[in-house]
Amino acid sequence: MDVLATSVLGAVEYGGPWEVPPIGELFNFRPLPGLEALGVDRVVLMLLLSTLMICAFFYAATARSRIVPGRLQAAAEGIVVFVRDQIALDIIGPKGRRYAPLLTCFFLFILVNNLFKLTPGIMFPPTGHIAIPALLAVIAWLVYLGAGIAEHGFLGYLKQTCVPDAPKGLLVILVPIEFLSNILLRPFTLAVRLFANMVAGHMLVVITLITIHAFLTFGPGLPVGLFALAVSPLVFGFELFIIVLQAYIFTLLAAVYIGASVSHEH
Repeated sequence: MDVLATSVLGAVEYGGPWEVPPIGELFNFRPLPGLEALGVDRVVLMLLLSTLMICAFFYAATARSRIVPGRLQAAAEGIVVFVRDQIALDIIGPKGRRYAPLLTCFFLFILVNNLFKLTPGIMFPPTGHIAIPALLAVIAWLVYLGAGIAEHGFLGYLKQTCVPDAPKGLLVILVPIEFLSNILLRPFTLAVRLFANMVAGHMLVVITLITIHAFLTFGPGLPVGLFALAVSPLVFGFELFIIVLQAYIFTLLAAVYIGASVSHEH
């Protein structure tokens, strides 16, 4: 964000040509001074911060649990019950209870890291860095593969997942397609969906803030600045909706894939 902001503001305020920086400069950060050997940068710090925030939230909510919950305990219980009942049990069935903790972790971890996109002083979602959605997708992939193999056995799971009910002559074509779509492409689509939405949203927020800063001064650009300021609540409201929606969709699809793996219906 800093590089893009410097380029755009320099062009607007001081005139002259400027080049759009590579998109990677919006999402890749140099390691922090003194931590180069460990590769610790802003993204790593935000991941640690989000983990600590989630742990602190549940510790504070459950440290003094009561039969009649207070607001914090009720909020924590509401999140857990929502993921368990509305996602795990509804999608997977009775076996979904064992996967509810993982799905809750997915939902909260993605939600908090997505919210960093609108957090003053941070304004960057770690989920906009492809490595993070990819890691989460690989975890989901390993879980639903392991669940399916544990439920059906290795060959039974492959038959359940990759061999559709179709005439035998078509299986030569359909089996590789099913294997590709159900085994190999699912983690890819999980990761790319979350990553692409966070990248697009981050760029929209950056452009909105830069436009307000650059044009909200008396002069020819004032109408542009006023327009950007007027629509900014809509932009941030829309991004907040996308932030929650993407956390929900990732968790929901992970549950769908696990449910399909452990199901005995073909």
